[in-house]
Amino acid sequence: MKLDILAFGAHPDDIELGCGATIAKEVDLGKKVGIVDLTRGELGTRGSAEIRDAEAAAAAKILGIHARENLEFRDGFFVNDEKHQIEIIKMIRKYQPEIVLCNAVDDRHIDHPKGSKLVSDACFLSGLRRIETQIDGINQQAWRPKLVYHYIQWKNIEPDFVVDVTGYMDTKVKAVMAYSSQFYDPNSKEPVSPIASKNFLDSITYRAQDLGRLIFKDYAEGFTVERYVAINSLDNLI
Repeated sequence: MKLDILAFGAHPDDIELGCGATIAKEVDLGKKVGIVDLTRGELGTRGSAEIRDAEAAAAAKILGIHARENLEFRDGFFVNDEKHQIEIIKMIRKYQPEIVLCNAVDDRHIDHPKGSKLVSDACFLSGLRRIETQIDGINQQAWRPKLVYHYIQWKNIEPDFVVDVTGYMDTKVKAVMAYSSQFYDPNSKEPVSPIASKNFLDSITYRAQDLGRLIFKDYAEGFTVERYVAINSLDNLI
């Protein structure tokens, strides 16, 4: 299946938190979108890998995406080396996306910038025909995405552009809250974690509201880019 957009996240829920509303909007616009989680989030303070598997599947249904896979890299300990790059390349060549979304370039969790650079490097390498890969014994063709965008996570990185996601925040919040083991629940007996606070749950909305305010919309999500974003004419922007 060829996809228009393939989003990578170091952990299940990274994508929902970072760009869930954008994905919901693109799906609604008719785009084919897939998600690849690098790890199962097995080192998370709350829940378990098995619980996260079920939560990720539920979130995928809420977002309406067309595919979701998990590469089962080691949470906290995966590295940007040939072995891991090849597995990312296989996914890029399998789905042949025009656009790749990946983790924040800098963030509180060490896996986020690691995942960001790993996926970005693999996007370039995937276009080199002398790197040979196979899936199910079938040789894959070289493929390089046209665009690589990085969503924003814990840190308030200044975006290079923002997407108007007015009308899609409810879907985003539902997808995030599909990970019920991870986020704020006053009745939970799980240990406290930074993302399990009421403030963090509220921040999902108020940060999107703030970015929306800056573009005179209700909500927006921000992204950073690796190279210039080109437009056809000056009136292409909203």
